[in-house]
Amino acid sequence: MSALFEANLPLPMLYRGKVRDIYDLGDKLLIIATDRISAFDVVLPCTIPDKGLALNQVSCFWFEKTRHILPNHLIKPVDTADSLRHYSPDEVALPDYLAGRSMVTLKAERIPVECVVRGYISGSAWAEYKEAGTVSGMTLPEGLKESQELPQPLFTPTTKAESGHDEPLSKREVVNLIGKAVAQELEEKSLAIYQYARSYAWSRGIIIADTKFEFGFVDAGLALIDEALTPDSSRFWDTNQYTVGRSQPSFDKQPVRDWLAASGWDKQPPAPMLPPEVIEATTRRYREAYHRLTGGTLPNASS
Repeated sequence: MSALFEANLPLPMLYRGKVRDIYDLGDKLLIIATDRISAFDVVLPCTIPDKGLALNQVSCFWFEKTRHILPNHLIKPVDTADSLRHYSPDEVALPDYLAGRSMVTLKAERIPVECVVRGYISGSAWAEYKEAGTVSGMTLPEGLKESQELPQPLFTPTTKAESGHDEPLSKREVVNLIGKAVAQELEEKSLAIYQYARSYAWSRGIIIADTKFEFGFVDAGLALIDEALTPDSSRFWDTNQYTVGRSQPSFDKQPVRDWLAASGWDKQPPAPMLPPEVIEATTRRYREAYHRLTGGTLPNASS
């Protein structure tokens, strides 16, 4: 199956998000990255072939690479469907399309905070800075330009919204929500993982302008969960195309957003079907992000 819209498995489903389907494996989880795509908070009626593969493989790559900074929930990337057999109840046979796009993870007690780290000023941060000279309420130096590297990375947490937009949280609000010790650890680990990943990605020709992390407790210890440093959770820029003073092309669903913005769609469901050339261009971006970071070819990719 080259473009998976949803996984329908003989297992208890816990959650279906915009992209991921999560199934219960008893004391573990099966997390599947589908090829669904959303824009402006609406899931589109089409898929982006290999998008789920790229997201899952990039997450697995970073989970392994950042374990020395903080443990994470990954137990096993699913390389073959048959490798899932002894994880599923009664050894239920699961479909081949899960290979490459899914992972078995530990269950975690999710912390209700999106941990956003910004190394460059772009997107909503740039909009706020132009209006008020601040980012998430923090005053920044005058004279910054769009896409400029910040003097130091900023921790700008938000709420974890089940639907709609996440809302900014002040550091005091985070402390009130989860306590001082946990809030401090979230900020320290978020910054440490970002700094490490940013340095590595730069060596591979990618700027990680900003990213968001999610954390939870596994056996009472803090762990990185959900996804990690993917084109969906981060802003990836090409180092060779980077120019301060303008918005940057990114390794994500930018062709989709651009086409939808030009189509006249009112950003309310239902979303229109994407033309084949936009789907193909978006697939290429996700594949390229994986290749740039890992140096390899995306496994199980469609032809």
